[in-house]
Amino acid sequence: MGRRTVEIRFYAELRDFVASPDGRVVRSFELSPSVKDLIESCGVPHTEVDLILVDGESVDFSHRLTGGERISVYPVFESFDISPLVRLRPRPLREPRFVADVHLGRLARYLRLLGFDTRYDPRADDAELVRRSVDEWRLLLTRDVQLLKHGELTHGYFVRATEPRAQLLEVVSRFHLQSAIRPFGRCAVCNSTIEAVEKAAVEHLLPDAVRRDQDEIWRCSDCGRLYWKGSHVTRIAELAEAARRA
Repeated sequence: MGRRTVEIRFYAELRDFVASPDGRVVRSFELSPSVKDLIESCGVPHTEVDLILVDGESVDFSHRLTGGERISVYPVFESFDISPLVRLRPRPLREPRFVADVHLGRLARYLRLLGFDTRYDPRADDAELVRRSVDEWRLLLTRDVQLLKHGELTHGYFVRATEPRAQLLEVVSRFHLQSAIRPFGRCAVCNSTIEAVEKAAVEHLLPDAVRRDQDEIWRCSDCGRLYWKGSHVTRIAELAEAARRA
């Protein structure tokens, strides 16, 4: 059996993963690969894909190719409903919850400061990150394209930016999180929620200047870290405003 070819066109931000400026790629093969395997052989992680059309018909990842097909591959849709077609995510993430890989510690901290539930452990290996994403229904954020090709992973995103603040604005914009921003709701260190606490109950733990000048104190419900309105409040408010404009 000779080699056969297909033409694939990747749309929108999926073009970031392929060398062709217009997103067109011609691929050849001998057997009958699944469309998922062929897409990932082009460098595009399956977690970035939400709709595949083969000769105009919507198919799932398991669809087998025979040669000669024209394939259109689209990213996750945010602006219109494609429910009549074969949407490739088993169900959407209704609540924005994240797990970040080892390279995105600053991004994880920024997301927490804006109130987003974000797991981050610099010791977690790839298998642990995938497990947390699947078991806890979290979107995996990573700079590792190969990690996004893990077969069990259903929700993942390749962060394009390299600077942490730009990464935050990218994630907020990409997933339309502006209306979900809730600054000062989570501990930046451990990700648990923070709650108001009586100053008298923790006064002995406060620095002298804070004990003298601050009346409102918050405490992390898990690690016990204390928070108050210092100069960082202005910086976080500015960060939140920049994210809302993303």
